[in-house]
Amino acid sequence: MAKDDHDPSATNNISAKELDNPSKKATDRLDQLSSHLSPPSPEQPQQTSPHTKKQRRKSKSSSSASSLPPDYSDILSQLSTLRTLAATPDPTSRGYIRQKQAGKLWVRERIEQLLDPGSFKEIGSVTGTVTWKPTTPTTTGPGSRPETPVSFTPSNNIQGTGKLRGRQVLLTADDFSIRGGHADGAIMEKTIYLEKMAIAMKLPIVKLVDGSSGGGSVTTIRKEGWSYIPYVSSLRYAAKQLNMGIPNLGAVVGPAIGLGAARVVSCHFSVMAADIGSLFNAGPKVVEGATFEEGLSFNDLGGPLMHCTNGTIDNLAANEAECYEQLRTVLGYLPNSGSDAPPVISPCEDPEDREDLALRTIIPRRKARMYNPRVIITSVVDKGSWFEIGALWGKTAISGLARLGGRPVGIISLNCEVNGGALDAAGSQKLTRLLKLCDVMNLPVVQFVDIPGYAIGTIAERTATMRWGVELAKAYYSTTTPIFSVITRRVFGVAGGVMLGARDPVMQVAWPSGNWGSLPLDGGIEVGHRHELREAEKAGKKAELYKELEEEYTRLMNPVRTANAFGIEEIIDPKDTRAVCCAWARHVYEVLMKDRLVDRACGKIQPSFS
Repeated sequence: MAKDDHDPSATNNISAKELDNPSKKATDRLDQLSSHLSPPSPEQPQQTSPHTKKQRRKSKSSSSASSLPPDYSDILSQLSTLRTLAATPDPTSRGYIRQKQAGKLWVRERIEQLLDPGSFKEIGSVTGTVTWKPTTPTTTGPGSRPETPVSFTPSNNIQGTGKLRGRQVLLTADDFSIRGGHADGAIMEKTIYLEKMAIAMKLPIVKLVDGSSGGGSVTTIRKEGWSYIPYVSSLRYAAKQLNMGIPNLGAVVGPAIGLGAARVVSCHFSVMAADIGSLFNAGPKVVEGATFEEGLSFNDLGGPLMHCTNGTIDNLAANEAECYEQLRTVLGYLPNSGSDAPPVISPCEDPEDREDLALRTIIPRRKARMYNPRVIITSVVDKGSWFEIGALWGKTAISGLARLGGRPVGIISLNCEVNGGALDAAGSQKLTRLLKLCDVMNLPVVQFVDIPGYAIGTIAERTATMRWGVELAKAYYSTTTPIFSVITRRVFGVAGGVMLGARDPVMQVAWPSGNWGSLPLDGGIEVGHRHELREAEKAGKKAELYKELEEEYTRLMNPVRTANAFGIEEIIDPKDTRAVCCAWARHVYEVLMKDRLVDRACGKIQPSFS
């Protein structure tokens, strides 16, 4: 007797005796195949095997499943419904009305304005909370589903991929109209997934912050029935991206609160919309309860005048549209990750050997007079390529990005129009940040040096100038990106020594206006000749002696004398500065960049931004 169909020892429902009879086995198999290919007519009843009977039983039991649409159109219809609900704003929604009254774009309008048309592909498009309705009796039957979606509250963090001027990027954008961006309207796993994807795919990530970016709300406690320990898992991956040189670009396009503030501040570059942006650790009501500061508006607490002037946010933009343009511009200078070279524009329409005779006279012969250092920068770099970062803070220093012969470079300059060019604490912080950015992005640096030293006086001491000056020194010595220096005028003190001596061998040239030493003559003569001047003062000849000493030191500090002793490698005609800088940048990209990328790939150099 054949074994029972449910006997686990049965093999394809064929008994052990049948296994010993290959002819019988083959005949039964052919019968099974024939029953599928050409079912028997009523006049010719089919001889069935135990296997065939079992198949019929299975067929009857799965009749409801086989009656569902073979193309899964029912599932696709549900997905389409949810996506339509997510992409269609509800003009009666309190959150949407508030968004529009504040003069802000809705989140999906922002995505359309920022990215290249038609390039956005959402990730987690149906993530959110769905209200399902059982199907009515008239809609039940073969092919129907037992329920259908009637309302959908999507996650308030929209994420996906798109393109910025043809460059593939990842995008995360807050929907402040849903729960103000709080955690009870978000799916944290969705945010963390995108952060991980940026690392795995080595793609730049753009963050549009409007709210808490999934940060906490006390209502979560009520909803869940318990309070949670607030781990911030996403910042772990953001820190890794920063050090890998995966561009993190953030825009404040609303109130950035708590975690939202942290996410945008931890970017390589951040910008705030002046008309709608603000940033704070906690909102006015929380501040009022904690510090008793009452009646604070968003602008009072953390508006653009606060955070675009203290270095929390890099740049200020007039509105959302300008924010997005700055994001596009900055990305154009950066690689997808530190394992790549920055993108080169070729051919460059601005001749690399272009001369500018006006540079011969930009440095005043009278040393106490100032000049506009940005004129030098825009003259030397490719026309239209200068993009300043942090113009409203750390004003003793100037930093930004530009191109030389189509090759992206970082730019550093001192600003003699502020504090005489003496580098203060905020200026040191700004230059430290740019050096680290250029290091993780493989951007070579060109710096225009005119520095009398670190700032001095009670304000300088109170703001910890030396502490931040040493942090800048550590950045110069710990980074490895190539640096080329153009000494336009002064180089004095520790600050001057740090800026020029951080690479060995140094790569530098000087202008004929070069003036350097341990201390500037103003004050330096008083210190070095204190006793002599005191004695001359007793004799009524201090002014005469001082003038004599000043003339002598001025003669000895002729930059040509320094060149005679090979204290400066070369003094160039200022009009040729562009050609010299472009030649250096060309060598870096054509020769040195290859070795640098290999060193990064094998871990020989490991830049750090965080």
